[in-house]
Amino acid sequence: MRQKRAKSYRKQMLVYNHNFKFREPYQVLVDDQIVCDTHRASFDLVKGLQRTLQAEVKPMITQCCIQAIYETKNQDAIELAKSFERRRCNHPPKEAKPPIECLQSVVSVNGNNKHRYVVASQDPSIRKKLRQVPGVPLIYMNRSVMVMEPLSKASGDFSRAQEKEKLFKGLNDPKYAGLPAEEEGGKTDNGTEVSKNKRKGPKGPNPLSIKKKKTVPDSKDESPPSDKISVTDAEPVDRSSSGRRRRRHHKRSSTEAGEEGESGNISS
Repeated sequence: MRQKRAKSYRKQMLVYNHNFKFREPYQVLVDDQIVCDTHRASFDLVKGLQRTLQAEVKPMITQCCIQAIYETKNQDAIELAKSFERRRCNHPPKEAKPPIECLQSVVSVNGNNKHRYVVASQDPSIRKKLRQVPGVPLIYMNRSVMVMEPLSKASGDFSRAQEKEKLFKGLNDPKYAGLPAEEEGGKTDNGTEVSKNKRKGPKGPNPLSIKKKKTVPDSKDESPPSDKISVTDAEPVDRSSSGRRRRRHHKRSSTEAGEEGESGNISS
């Protein structure tokens, strides 16, 4: 394969990977015609698919396509088809559908490529039908060269719509715009509260590494008894505005003064 064509195919598969969620190994649905044509040309179908998609592949075939190969009586092509994984199409062998109807029913589920199949077909009518389904890579043989079709119009429109949605998502949704989202948990229609999403931020210090505060012992319980005068018995202290301490002397009553005078006379 030429480098320019390989680069183009790689870009196409990146689009399918990003917008349509394709994953390796790719599931490749083959029809009866491409199996017979590659066998007639002595072309290795599996290796050709791997070179074209540049990844591991998983070839698959439906029961209706195998039934169409049985009708050719080509035993080598039948053995090759039997080596592929069987994809159930829910069509009984006795009532086999034409390959175009079978492949369309398997690939297009509600108008989408739900199972993410790559389709390898030599029938132009099959490829024309599947171009209308977005996200279906189409492969066919051009003489002795395996070719992958460019993105179809349906796939291109879907891809552009996806990119446009991503572009305007940041303007309408604060989650993608970098704005702080509402922290309060809302309520659903049933009335049940929605759990709050915890916001990540700077964490506090480790509580085990913080030095504990010293506890001050209670003076009433732990202090030993002392013979000092209590605060209530001590003389009141007056502090002036200058900061000096000044003791106040209480006026003595007349009875106390008389008793002191008598005691002084007796001693004299």
